[in-house]
Amino acid sequence: MNKKEIYNEVALQISAVIEGETSKTARYATAACLLNEAFDYFFWTGFYVVDPLKTTELVVGPYQGSLGCLRIPLGKGVCGTAAELGKTVIVEDVHEFPGHIACDSRSNSEIVVPVFDKEGSLAAVLDIDSTQLGSFDTEDKAGLEYICKTLLV
Repeated sequence: MNKKEIYNEVALQISAVIEGETSKTARYATAACLLNEAFDYFFWTGFYVVDPLKTTELVVGPYQGSLGCLRIPLGKGVCGTAAELGKTVIVEDVHEFPGHIACDSRSNSEIVVPVFDKEGSLAAVLDIDSTQLGSFDTEDKAGLEYICKTLLV
């Protein structure tokens, strides 16, 4: 299967598993697990959730991979930048990204996709890292943005 077909298959799997599930944690955990299993080059796959008590920070949510950073301020690093801009950010080489936060030094490229709630407010970001340079492209962007839209509760 090509990348687009894999994203379509994973989207169907996620939708089937989370149908009727009202817990954001369960929905995010399912997506992180199934995405991480689907792509060999996904090194860290998970969510940073807007902290409801401190809305200027993202706090680590469900993920697959090595230890993640616990908190990321909005506007800082790739995750905080994507959250602040409200749009997907693809970084071919994280070591060239100004203010990159190195939660794991093995990470070399990254894609971060915002997740919005039904009211259109930022709820979280989906963060995926790869140990390879230049792992992510517009196909990843399209597939992940579609999946993130299915996670609304």
